[in-house]
Amino acid sequence: MLTASTLLLLAALAGYALLCAASPFGTCRKCRGLGAKVVLDRKGRPKRSKPCRRCKGHGKRLRVGRRLHNHGRAIHRAGTR
Repeated sequence: MLTASTLLLLAALAGYALLCAASPFGTCRKCRGLGAKVVLDRKGRPKRSKPCRRCKGHGKRLRVGRRLHNHGRAIHRAGTR
């Protein structure tokens, strides 16, 4: 018999799997989805700096769950040829 904490964990994993299937891209945590870090110039006005290295200036990153799903599909596809 499953305990309540196990059921809660399975529900959370199922919810994350649905999130990765529905929306595979999430906002970049380093640049907060802007594509570049915003810095202030000497006068205090906001200015864009170089493009974000983590997301390459797109502001979106592939979620970990979707990355694992894609990797699993690639392994399966390579093994069934």
